Amino acid sequence: MTPAGSGLRRTLGLGDAVVVGLGSMIGAGVFVALAPAARAAGSGLLLALAVAAVVAYCNAMSSARLAARYPASGGTYVYGRERLGEFWGYLAGWAFVVGKTASCAAMALTVGAYVWPEQAHAVAVAAVVALTAVNYGGVQKSAWLTRVVVALVLAVLASVVVVSLGSGRADAGRLDIGLSGGVGGVLQAAGLLFFAFAGYARVATLGEEVRDPRRTIPRAIPLALGLTLAVYGCVAVAVLSVLGPAGLGHATAPLADAVRAAGVPALAPVVRVGAAVAALGSLLALILGVSRTTLAMARDRHLPRALAAVHPRFQVPHRAELAVGAVVAVLAATVDVRGAIGFSSFGVLVYYAVANSSAWTLDPSRVSRVVPALGLVGCVLLAFSLPALSVVVGVGVLAVGVVAYGVRGQQVPR
Repeated sequence: MTPAGSGLRRTLGLGDAVVVGLGSMIGAGVFVALAPAARAAGSGLLLALAVAAVVAYCNAMSSARLAARYPASGGTYVYGRERLGEFWGYLAGWAFVVGKTASCAAMALTVGAYVWPEQAHAVAVAAVVALTAVNYGGVQKSAWLTRVVVALVLAVLASVVVVSLGSGRADAGRLDIGLSGGVGGVLQAAGLLFFAFAGYARVATLGEEVRDPRRTIPRAIPLALGLTLAVYGCVAVAVLSVLGPAGLGHATAPLADAVRAAGVPALAPVVRVGAAVAALGSLLALILGVSRTTLAMARDRHLPRALAAVHPRFQVPHRAELAVGAVVAVLAATVDVRGAIGFSSFGVLVYYAVANSSAWTLDPSRVSRVVPALGLVGCVLLAFSLPALSVVVGVGVLAVGVVAYGVRGQQVPR
């Protein structure tokens, strides 16, 4: 239960919730995950995108059903606790907080790499500080800024698609679906691309700030996912038709390279600006979601109780936001973006594995359990298809969380 007087204000409608999900997904996927996914899957990139989309759809449906039943901040942390027991809720919350904190750092470093490559870490830290301040001012301000970011990014992506498909370099033969990267490569690419779809979790974690959450959240999640899939599909087809799987896999800035190859190099700087703006939008929504899960875990004393405070004026979990911002700023100043993305993917897939397991318990009918079962199997398969280092680090960090849970259980009377 939410302590009296510490609840958040319900100000977000359906459109706001959809935009928060879009802002979380589009920036990460198009500008970060396509190239490494193409390196892993080769000609199977579009197949990998389809696999990632199916797993994401199952996760979205499970999350939507659970959010309608439990419209509170925290997402799968709350669902796992209520449906499976306290430990599984804690494990989901831990995986989400540490995984998405790494994702925040990756997005901040993406901003730095596009804006000022020579000072990427400094720019990343500045971006984290600025967006933490925006979130501190209230969720409505965050939703408004995210709406602007999404509109700008969609305009840039539309330009890339039109220029690429309308050029003489576009060749439908480059879209042939094959398995040049093997089944393992396709699965690894799907795991990397799933990182790009995971933003709809941000909608569920805003359960206390959405109007009529039992109706709004189940509608907002699949809408955001469907729109994002349509954008990803169009961009992937456009870029592949110009660069081909090999060219896309070796591109450092694939969308900028695509417009250059299409004969419109003047558009490349615009694409770079769009990439930076998209990463900023993703970072904004990520900080928003991580702080809400931190709030929920602090309420249950899995994290320091002081982080559960809600600002009396702005009605936001201000201490949780400041703590998350501080940790992300430190990571952005020190870590490598590729390592952050790999670890984040593993943590997110564990989080959704718990979500699907929780949704399995909602309805005993065989038909109702098909989607969560498929989602659970998909999450486990993709998680352990990621690069070995990401899996090892991910398992290690989860083990640290389990140990911390055990120590807390011995110290706190039941």
